[in-house]
Amino acid sequence: MAKVHRVRKGYDLKLIGAPSSALVVAPQPQRVTLYPEDFKGFSPKLSVKEGDRILAGDAIFYSKTDASVVVPSPVSGTVSRVLRGEKRVLHFVEIAPDAVNEYRDFGAAKPSDLDRAQILEKLKASGVWSLVQMRPYGVVAKPGDQPKAVFVNSMDTAPHAPHIDVQLAGRESSFVEGMEVVKRLSDRTVLTVREGSSLPVFESLNGVEIHAFSGPHPSGNTSLHIQQISPLNKGEVIWTLTAQDVCVLGELFSTGTCRMERVISLTGSGVGEPKHIQVLPGSALSGILANQIQADGIRIISGNVLTGIHVGKEDALHYYHHQIATLPEGDQPDFLGWLLPGFGKFSLSRTFFSWLTPSKTFALDTNMHGEERNFVMTGQYDRVFPFDIYPLQLLKAMWASDIDKMEQLGIYEVVEEDFALCEVICTSKQPLQELVREALDTVYTEMN
Repeated sequence: MAKVHRVRKGYDLKLIGAPSSALVVAPQPQRVTLYPEDFKGFSPKLSVKEGDRILAGDAIFYSKTDASVVVPSPVSGTVSRVLRGEKRVLHFVEIAPDAVNEYRDFGAAKPSDLDRAQILEKLKASGVWSLVQMRPYGVVAKPGDQPKAVFVNSMDTAPHAPHIDVQLAGRESSFVEGMEVVKRLSDRTVLTVREGSSLPVFESLNGVEIHAFSGPHPSGNTSLHIQQISPLNKGEVIWTLTAQDVCVLGELFSTGTCRMERVISLTGSGVGEPKHIQVLPGSALSGILANQIQADGIRIISGNVLTGIHVGKEDALHYYHHQIATLPEGDQPDFLGWLLPGFGKFSLSRTFFSWLTPSKTFALDTNMHGEERNFVMTGQYDRVFPFDIYPLQLLKAMWASDIDKMEQLGIYEVVEEDFALCEVICTSKQPLQELVREALDTVYTEMN
């Protein structure tokens, strides 16, 4: 029986435009784009050049520090464009897909017939290894490490996150097979689920710890799960995956091919019919959003509204994102601002009378309602930060680039997404997630 963990601190943003349970399979994308910036802790080196013919599963680029770690192409086709910037920094690789994908055959195999080293080699050769993340730091995992556990997250509590039952529908056997693979990677495998989740596929697993979490966002963040279940000490490593990633692992071993399809949610007040869509990572947004955006002045976000990336219609879905969100641009003046009672305005405090209707949903825009200003120490972060960490003190250590103090205050236990709600309510309008990512990169560089 799953152990239940109850999270008290946090907040669920109530936004208009939640996805229905409808699932649409997107057509073959007209263009697939891979961005090296998506792969934290990964120094990319190209494996292809413009004009090369590739199959789905072929390496597009590999890590300079470990050539066995590669990022695969989700589609077969032709490398149509490689864009570099100053000092030949690689910006992206663009692929023109075939009408129907052809897959590189890596050979089907039963996980039980392979030892750990053979499984790792198969994951690396196919590029599926790029889905495995490492804590601390939130970077692509190092296959040479020995993790003390592997965490599989099946609950995303970010606003309008895709539903896990829609994501796994029809892929249950791949999920079970993938969990068999995951169990071979470490002595401890942990699956985290939302309290009340009753998917039969979860109950059929053997040799897997199941922990249920309840409460507001960020109760679905992997960092919080790790701190509650198996806290990280300096020098320890945990590998992390999402439930959909596990399906990709299972399909690799059952079919011998790298099939990167995933179910994402298309959401927000700018979309006519919020829904779930099966797509490939790197798919051009122009195809996904065709006839979907209902008005001008809509911001498109690859990822969720808390942690995603502002993109244009000609950009692509980023590699690790499971959502496309939309918000109205906040480019209109706010008449009289806080002087009005604000029955329709969102606030976590009681500044506006909207607190009288706690279940109300909001069509929030991108207006920051103020500009970046001197940092004010208010203690407000503690209301939405459920970690056993002092967030303000840790952030101050990051601003000071004091690595020793950051270690003492718990930097190994967090990544930037864990400070997303702090950024939302920050009186000083500070870019906290950017600060946390820079600090993590600094510590990672120093320690490696």
